[in-house]
Amino acid sequence: MDLNLFTVEEENLICIYDTSSRAALIDSLNAVKADFDEPELLEIIENAIKKLQAMTDADYSALIFHPAYHGDEDDREVQTVCHPN
Repeated sequence: MDLNLFTVEEENLICIYDTSSRAALIDSLNAVKADFDEPELLEIIENAIKKLQAMTDADYSALIFHPAYHGDEDDREVQTVCHPN
């Protein structure tokens, strides 16, 4: 499986929602689409859903999501872990 399957934006989005299972995450992402009207954000949501639908539950359970943001003035990336299980 491609370790760079999800973009940083998709990973950050994913970690906001229910990552307990692939199905729960897909359901959560589908449910929030109606809350947004920004085309760029909707595209990120749709792309993440397509990638999740294309993988197996076994592939999903092996994923570890790393939401990231830039914080310090030296622009080091700070990461936390959002594991799907």
